[in-house]
Amino acid sequence: MHGQLFQFDLGFIRDGWIAPGPSYFVLMLVGFLLATVMGTLWARRVGQNPDVIVDLGLAMVLAGIAGGRLLHVFADEHFMEYVHRCTNPGLVDWNITRRECLALETPAVWDFAKNVCHPKEADCLAWAKFYNGGLTYYGGFIAASVTAWYLLKTDRFPFWKAADMAGMVVPVGLGFGRLGCLLAGCCFGKPWQSSWAVRFPGNSPASEAQHLAKLLPTAQSESLPVHPTELYESAASFAIAAFLILYLHGRKRYDGQVFVAFVVAYAAVRFLLEFARADDRGGFLGLSTSQLVGVALIGAGVWVHQKLSARTSAALAAGAA
Repeated sequence: MHGQLFQFDLGFIRDGWIAPGPSYFVLMLVGFLLATVMGTLWARRVGQNPDVIVDLGLAMVLAGIAGGRLLHVFADEHFMEYVHRCTNPGLVDWNITRRECLALETPAVWDFAKNVCHPKEADCLAWAKFYNGGLTYYGGFIAASVTAWYLLKTDRFPFWKAADMAGMVVPVGLGFGRLGCLLAGCCFGKPWQSSWAVRFPGNSPASEAQHLAKLLPTAQSESLPVHPTELYESAASFAIAAFLILYLHGRKRYDGQVFVAFVVAYAAVRFLLEFARADDRGGFLGLSTSQLVGVALIGAGVWVHQKLSARTSAALAAGAA
């Protein structure tokens, strides 16, 4: 696990200021840049303005981060923690050692009675600090999709053609993003005894969760071997992208079919992978938040497919007449 790939010394701006390069955001940026390049090449190929795709990509990233963070805050069972960070930091328990507590960059105090660490000061903006971790894919996907719809409508860009482009490039970006998850140690899987399993170092999200579940004596212990769910999803995303780019795009029956296929395929894969994940993701009725959203998206995808397919068939029949 490598939470940071590099650091920038920005002392020329402010004394002692070191800017980190978090693994997740670095890989996410790589995926975004690659997806944007693919999108601009596609726009040129179909005779559309590639600048629209660049602007669209930037707007979707900003909207995606905002949406991903908001769904994390409200659906991943951390809402009350953020409320307490603002109103009463003493109610927030961080299960780390006293040495780690006192070494945190965030001012913290050690509670000798409970043997836990508390934030020292109230922070009413903790919920917005996405760079500290905590984003959900579906929150970002929904927010970015709404933003894309509005901007494409404003630019009078063919929406479903652009949606098909997104269906091909988004899983590429997602594949890189999940590799960042692996390096950051988030989105980890359930314990699994296999040569394919991975272990995370002490104080990783997996070790902390397993300690709370009484599977490890301390959070500083190396984690038990777990399913490499990040690699599962990364490989699945790249496979979906390859299928859509190399096969379906050249054979689609209507504009929008590639995007619908991506939404349904990813939702189905994610639904299954959620059973192997062990990180805290919230949920209801025995299903995680992502599984519930995925079921809704599959239903929406089938409905859109039927509508667009029927519209295309009607147009072809009218043209033949």
